[in-house]
Amino acid sequence: MPTNGAAGRQIGVSLPRLEARAKVTGRAEYTHVMQLPGMVHGKIFRSTVAHGRIQRIDVSAAARIPGVLGVFTGEDIRRVIPDPYYGPAFHDQPILALDKVRFVGEPVAAVVAIDPHIAEAAVAQIVAEYEELPAVYDEVEAMTSKAYVHDKLRPAGSFADLKHLKDVKSTNMAVDARLRRGDVDAAFASAAHVFEHTFHTQKCLHLAFEPFAAIAETRPDHVTVHTSCQGPSFVRFELARLLGLPQNKVRIRIPYVGGGYGSKLYIKLEALVVALSLLVRKPVKIALSMEEQFYQITKHPSTFRIKSGVDKDGRITARKCEVYWNGGAYADVGPRVTHKSGFVASGPYDIDNVWTDSYALYTNLTPAGALRGFGIPQLCWAYESHTDIIARALKLDPVEFRRKNLLHEGKAHASGTVLKDAPLEAVLDRLCERLQWSAPFDRGNGSIRRGRGLALALKAAISPTTSVAMINMSADGSVTLYCSTVDMGQGSDTGLAQVAAEALDVPADSVRVVPRDTDVTPYDMGTLGSRSLFHMGNAIRTAAAEVKAKLAALAREVGEPEGSNIPVAELFQKRYGMQAGNVIGSGAYKPDYQAAKHEIGYSENITPYWMIGGAAVEVEVDTETGHVRIVRVVNVIDCGTPINPRIVETQISGASIMQLGFTMFEKMHLDGGQVTNASLADYKIPGIADVPPAMINETVRNYQQNGPFGAKGAAESATLSLSPAIANAIDDAIGVRLMELPLTPEAVLRALRAKEGAPLDEATN
Repeated sequence: MPTNGAAGRQIGVSLPRLEARAKVTGRAEYTHVMQLPGMVHGKIFRSTVAHGRIQRIDVSAAARIPGVLGVFTGEDIRRVIPDPYYGPAFHDQPILALDKVRFVGEPVAAVVAIDPHIAEAAVAQIVAEYEELPAVYDEVEAMTSKAYVHDKLRPAGSFADLKHLKDVKSTNMAVDARLRRGDVDAAFASAAHVFEHTFHTQKCLHLAFEPFAAIAETRPDHVTVHTSCQGPSFVRFELARLLGLPQNKVRIRIPYVGGGYGSKLYIKLEALVVALSLLVRKPVKIALSMEEQFYQITKHPSTFRIKSGVDKDGRITARKCEVYWNGGAYADVGPRVTHKSGFVASGPYDIDNVWTDSYALYTNLTPAGALRGFGIPQLCWAYESHTDIIARALKLDPVEFRRKNLLHEGKAHASGTVLKDAPLEAVLDRLCERLQWSAPFDRGNGSIRRGRGLALALKAAISPTTSVAMINMSADGSVTLYCSTVDMGQGSDTGLAQVAAEALDVPADSVRVVPRDTDVTPYDMGTLGSRSLFHMGNAIRTAAAEVKAKLAALAREVGEPEGSNIPVAELFQKRYGMQAGNVIGSGAYKPDYQAAKHEIGYSENITPYWMIGGAAVEVEVDTETGHVRIVRVVNVIDCGTPINPRIVETQISGASIMQLGFTMFEKMHLDGGQVTNASLADYKIPGIADVPPAMINETVRNYQQNGPFGAKGAAESATLSLSPAIANAIDDAIGVRLMELPLTPEAVLRALRAKEGAPLDEATN
């Protein structure tokens, strides 16, 4: 095999990130600040009612403002895109509202002007009148409400399991996913103890520091979009469908992306800027303000009713789960959140009898979509809080109760898929060791009480999905990697370069990762669900194997003996008589998959790998104010072999701190569908003062057999368990159980006073 010389091992090494210098020197270009020659600017006029029929839109005053090139409504969009509805699961979302508005903040009209400030001033001159309709905001109420958000369902056709829903009317339920295992009713009837609880999670925001932005350049037969996006291949496909163009006439370019966390998946602003560019025949840019992010996409609020039967020995014999997902006005990828998370709602436990119903509901709120964890943090919040409640009611140690019921390697999960390379017990052991669970514990005194808690979760990787990679080895032995995985801050470019380097036996710094551009980089389903390192890494290994095979063939062609270690540069020189030529390899990866039957939700191959994450915390609770101080956090995850340990560590801490915000204070406050805290002044995210003084981030030793060099994703695992771990610690400290997020000081104090028989008046702040 020709070689570039001794490269050394590239896996398990904390190499510096490839893009670090560009970012710290300010040279990294983001869509939000990008400028193109001749570019003009769009701004959006938004609905002020949650549900209503559009009676009139008056754009005359806006159109008269100097510098305004056009003011457009949904009917204008139809001039260039006759059927202007999009969405990954349902084609339910219009580019601009048509006939109805379905949430406060929905785009109703758009202004295009020579300057963004002129466009903004023009938006303020638009007047719209609506016939208000009854609205529904709560996910459980939406199940039976006659206030229907949509007249009928419009499945996109991308997902075969949704096609039967075409034209279904008189419902707010987009999807119902179910899982049936064993005889739940009989198991409950024979259980020694039955526990039933309901848990709630709130509406939160991804809040990437680069808000949504996109620029479209259009010609009659070709469209180019520059966008801050996590899934260029899907955006290309969807725009081609909307425009009636072949995919090779639609180009999606991704500069650096300033965070996404799931919010920048699928179509967001791209269809609108394309339509506006077609209408004004100039490049059009829309860059949202921080406030406007609150009207684009959010995290799913949820209601989770969970019921468990336990035998006299402390074994869980039955579990029934009903999960209601508040998807907002448009489905986005909510149906997949409903399904893919729903079938693991019973948790990481070995339970013979399981009944799960998971519902995706339309409501008149900002749409909800994927957010770091893909629904599992909402589920784990419930089932791990529920687990602690059961353990304490039975006077069992919460850790030992978990050990007694934990699902072990080689056993089938309730979904039917066997647990492989998923060290649940090792994660639990390490949490206990780091928290010194068995050692004496200072529980505080006076008004300051101390407690400990932990939680454990598993997540199935989204499947089936496909990734394609290409590798070009130049005549000097340097390597160019082409893939559409988007590095939005998680470090995937560096990790994938290390995979390519290891597979080719070259130094990682000789690998260049090409910026995402669908005219250049091949198909990838999307950067989501911690799938990229596993799927794209496997595709890269296949591409690298083809490169190596071609190099070996080239060596044979020039008479080199089998197993020759001729340097690559010499090989090309020998073959072409100069430093010329190159070798290209491609590889695709799509794991095996068995679709679950709708009636029972059972599959023996529902996921290519499992993600495991656990958290343990120590807290101090001030019983006079309800304030909770998190003293220590321990995060332990399984990511197989860490490709770049330093990047993995920062992924764990970033995921944990993000979930800390969702746990303790982040919440979108709503009044009649209107967000009342749509700014960073009022919507608080974690700052440096909120980070616990002690945070321990670890991975357990594990090897993912089907992963690239034993690796799998790490981006989400530390988000899964933190919320219930904190709630369990609060209960351990002061003996109160909170059933709804966030765990604010007011919520803690109210629960404590109610327990003491002196409830606070509702007007008390």
